[in-house]
Amino acid sequence: MIRIILFLLLIALGAAGAAWIAEQTGDVALSWGGYRAQMTLPVFVLALGVVIVAAMMIWAILRGLWRTPQRLRRNRRERRQARGRHAITQGLLAIGHGDSSAARIHADAARKHAAHDPLALLLHAQSAQLDGDREGAQRAFRAMAEREDTRLLGLRGLFIEAQRADDPVAAVMLAEEALKLSPSSSWASHAVLGFCCAKGDWAGALKILDNNQSAGLIDKATYRRQRGVLLTARALELEKVDRDLARESVMEAVKLAPTLVPAAVLASKFESEAHQVRRSMRLVEAAWLAQPHPDLADAYAHVKLGDSARQRLVRVETLAAKAPGHIEGALAIARAAIDASEFAKAREALAPFVDQPTQRVALLMAELERTEHGDSGRSRAWTLRAVRALHDPAWTADGYVSDRWRPVSPVTGRLDAFQWHTPVAALPSDKGPAIESSPFEEAMLATPRRAVVIAPPEPMNEPVAEPIVPNKPEPAAAPVAPEPSAAQDNTPPAPAAVEPAPAEASRPEPAAEPTPALAPQKPAESTPPQPAPLFRSRKDIPKTVPAPIPAVIPLVRAPDDPGVDEEGPPDEFAEQIGTPKAQAGGWRGFLSRWGGN
Repeated sequence: MIRIILFLLLIALGAAGAAWIAEQTGDVALSWGGYRAQMTLPVFVLALGVVIVAAMMIWAILRGLWRTPQRLRRNRRERRQARGRHAITQGLLAIGHGDSSAARIHADAARKHAAHDPLALLLHAQSAQLDGDREGAQRAFRAMAEREDTRLLGLRGLFIEAQRADDPVAAVMLAEEALKLSPSSSWASHAVLGFCCAKGDWAGALKILDNNQSAGLIDKATYRRQRGVLLTARALELEKVDRDLARESVMEAVKLAPTLVPAAVLASKFESEAHQVRRSMRLVEAAWLAQPHPDLADAYAHVKLGDSARQRLVRVETLAAKAPGHIEGALAIARAAIDASEFAKAREALAPFVDQPTQRVALLMAELERTEHGDSGRSRAWTLRAVRALHDPAWTADGYVSDRWRPVSPVTGRLDAFQWHTPVAALPSDKGPAIESSPFEEAMLATPRRAVVIAPPEPMNEPVAEPIVPNKPEPAAAPVAPEPSAAQDNTPPAPAAVEPAPAEASRPEPAAEPTPALAPQKPAESTPPQPAPLFRSRKDIPKTVPAPIPAVIPLVRAPDDPGVDEEGPPDEFAEQIGTPKAQAGGWRGFLSRWGGN
């Protein structure tokens, strides 16, 4: 609306001016050299306007002709830039969906049409990386590092290539240079921080962490946790070198991260040495409530130097009560109870975890059997079960399992990466949690301990019956002894059958091996009891029913039980050195025997 009003006003002013000029009287004379021109005022104004318009048109034509080459060059440059942008766009898209050949073609086109474009250099480097051309990628990143606008991007690319080439020195140098250019660069600060931690430069690592916090790269909670981790690492390193600095560092670490297990353990140790028992116990209890750990239980048990094993057991029971039902509390109680010879308490603590034991539970049960009863067989069975048992928690970071806590992951260089959890539980698997136990383990662990009662032999007044020779196996589920005849009334009675253990009640009876014909038996002085079966028979393979088992059966030992050497002490001079040579057969054996004779 305003433009229409202004246009109308201009038209009105032009018309008013033209009318005013037309009303003016008089002539205009122009004398130039020998020429004289005379005209009225309106005609003069009209002629002047025509001349001005013509001059402007001529100037525009001349100016256009003068600028034509420049315009042509600009248009050509714009077309090349458009082609370069199109090639860059298509190349980045090709890199996105992994088409290396298309990315390489578009990278060549972008380098041809837009050689100085930073995105063209980036596309060339990315396509070279996709093709596996490390030298080409390094050349592109070096070209980017030489420019001011892409210097940081070039350093990042060279840093990645140095990591791929397994050159940590060059990678750290590039990260330090990038950190000088941009203190807020997260990747550079992370790389330099990991390098400082790897070489043990805790002061430099703390300085970089402070810079990260001031630059806003991490929040306050993360800063406190990571600073506590670094201080703990420095305290652990200086524990035996500079105890004053180690104590100062770990005390600050406990204030920043009270749930950090290594910090709480070391701080409790220092407080215990300074006879600050209550403060030491509070430090361990705070970390125990957050995450029960065996190191915390050990530190709590030894918080008072010189205590007896029973005093340590009472203290450990107090700590375990703060996290009821946790396996670490039960293991700590069992460990302290074994040391205090309180075997009933140790069994009671381990009872909820015996059905599906972990390796530490199985080893404690093996030690308990060996210490309490001296039962080497059951101890070996528990030790064998420990090999197949569930894994215990361990310090794990990025799939790496360590026997001790570390401040930085050795795989990725991430700070505070180690966590206390079961390594196998973090990996997906369709297998079971543990390997099934063998029949030997089940038999050894299920056989109860019973007192062996040996019945005295009865006098045998009548002759012994003839040996029983099995003619044909009878289809019976279990071997049944034949009924004694009237002539065998004075035969020694068979030993009483031992009742199976509760764990073996549901287990099928094993099939006995077929025995050959028995020789005439002699009166035995004592009849040993028949041990419980150690192996289960397979149901998928049919077996023939063996002959009846005689009344007197020798004891069967476990496969790994060497037994008692019933023979006399061996004579070292009578023993044969080396393996005996087998006698040759055929004509060689005949010649050797004939020559020996």
